[in-house]
Amino acid sequence: MTLLLSRSEIESLIDRTAVIGAVEDAHRGLAAGRATNGKASAVTVGDAVFLPMLAVDERLRTATVKFLADLVGAGGKVQRTTLLVCSTVTGECEALLDGRLITAVRTAAASAVATKYLARASSRTLGLVGAGRLAIEHLRALAHVLPVEDVVVWSRSASTVDAFTEQAKALGFAVRALSSPEAVTRQADVLCTLTPSREPLVHGAWFAPGLHVNVVGAPPRTDHREVDNEAMARAYVVVDSADESLAKSGDTALAIRDGAIKAEEALRELGDVIAGRTLGRTSPDQITLFNSIGLALQDTATARLLIDRARAEGVGREIDLSA
Repeated sequence: MTLLLSRSEIESLIDRTAVIGAVEDAHRGLAAGRATNGKASAVTVGDAVFLPMLAVDERLRTATVKFLADLVGAGGKVQRTTLLVCSTVTGECEALLDGRLITAVRTAAASAVATKYLARASSRTLGLVGAGRLAIEHLRALAHVLPVEDVVVWSRSASTVDAFTEQAKALGFAVRALSSPEAVTRQADVLCTLTPSREPLVHGAWFAPGLHVNVVGAPPRTDHREVDNEAMARAYVVVDSADESLAKSGDTALAIRDGAIKAEEALRELGDVIAGRTLGRTSPDQITLFNSIGLALQDTATARLLIDRARAEGVGREIDLSA
């Protein structure tokens, strides 16, 4: 039988703290060779990108294909995602899940894991460039790994900032809206860039010693970037996947193209940092940067949690696809 889970059902089931642990373990498994994140091959049609993302986690006995459509709609850029989850034992389709909330939560979870290993333990001020859906998820996630005392944010949209501020208030956080990405960057101990920008919004010249940056928002296109060459050059860079970052991250690909960094400086993977094979932060003044592309393996770990909980609680609808 195949389980169908809608967005509202996923909202009722998802345990964000558990997702952080699952994503950390997924990256540890990737470093250990017990999980595989397939190389994604995109198809571009005009301004639209269609991307199937595959991952297999042997320990979870789960394989996932996530289908991402990144396109321009009437209201601007739109992303739609759907997850198809299969058993590696029987090959049957276990579940079909709406991917929107899963993507946001596991993306924030990956940033939280990176922050846990790369940020200073003394970090207190969280800076957010961008105030949309990813902003509130990042606040939720990073508060699990840091004692966040101050939240500063910038967005082009005042209404988006207002909505984020109300959501943050409900979680017990006061928010200060600042006038520019530079102002946010200069005040942050941990900075998250959460925009679909094509041109850099954040410049490395603004980085203070000890800053940790999570570069998250740009779509999987090598002509989009949120931070400039100097940001990449000044930071100790860690990525979720070296292959995926080189193939899909404009922040990485353009910095290498322009000679700001060498390819090997963008090949340190988060899983190797977690496993102790690669160094994380080495000094309080070091600037660190996590370049997040987003992996199907993160979706696999999150989907497994949701499927198991849904079946335990009788949530969702089961259908027989072979009938």
